[in-house]
Amino acid sequence: MSSLKYLSLIFSLLLFHTAAYGQTRKNISQFSHFQSYFNPGLTGYEGSTVRGFVRNQWSGFEGAPQTFFFSTEIDFGELAGEIDPALMGKNAASINLLHDTYGAFRDTELMISYASRVRLTENHNLRLGVGVNYQSVRLDGHAMTTEEQNDPTLGQYVGSFSNMQFLDANIGMALTHRNYYFSYAIHRINGGKASSGDDFLEGYPAEQFVQVGFREALTPNFAIITNAFFRSRRDLPNVLELNIKALLMDKVWVGAGHRIDNASSLQLGFLTSKLKMGYLYEFPMGKRYLLPGSTHEFTVTLNLFRSNVRNKFEKDQVLIW
Repeated sequence: MSSLKYLSLIFSLLLFHTAAYGQTRKNISQFSHFQSYFNPGLTGYEGSTVRGFVRNQWSGFEGAPQTFFFSTEIDFGELAGEIDPALMGKNAASINLLHDTYGAFRDTELMISYASRVRLTENHNLRLGVGVNYQSVRLDGHAMTTEEQNDPTLGQYVGSFSNMQFLDANIGMALTHRNYYFSYAIHRINGGKASSGDDFLEGYPAEQFVQVGFREALTPNFAIITNAFFRSRRDLPNVLELNIKALLMDKVWVGAGHRIDNASSLQLGFLTSKLKMGYLYEFPMGKRYLLPGSTHEFTVTLNLFRSNVRNKFEKDQVLIW
């Protein structure tokens, strides 16, 4: 990487408060496909699935963030043979694994979640969820930027490898319907105070998440899906994201999204009987154009038991969020 690009990256990171250890916030532009990662109460909302994504941020830049994610959700109602587990099933569990690299840091997060559902009406559920969050952060002291080397906390680890571990909990609740949902969750309710290893990070402040979605089939071959996502953490700016998608013939979707004052995105995906695959291209907006490169995000969801094909009893069902 040329020295000019290297200096540009450093300047951008400092200007927008996303220097290496500030990049601990993991952005997922297709957030609506990974509701249960942000809220344990939404575990199993779309049944038993295997999910994953790969995100390359600021692609083409050495040390730019890369994120890999894998999860499995099991709806015990489906395992028991419920006709409509989304309404009749009561319990679900999931395991989520996320690995993130950004500059000198390697961050691995393991989350195990459990959700229980209370049926409020014929079409509504109240979902409550809890999760255990284990996080391991590795610092490569050979890959620090000049600013990190001069940082009074990080500087003492120059030229060595250091590790830190955190153990915490997540909680969440959601009101769900086949066509809409409202949810609220908190990650790391203890603020990352239970830690071990070296001491190069000052904990992980609790973060709050609000997710809202609505979907409607306007014709048998055309549906609209909208989602909004808000997150708040005391040491980072608040984030509001919006997206809208159109599902065509239950086979292809196209959409667009916007992270307020940060970036916009375009997305494309397709469905088969069991599989959903999507691609998103994200580009910075306004002052964020100082940040180098664009972002590419690939997602995949495999339904383990139910099908992505509507039957005659579900003519108005929309198959994606």
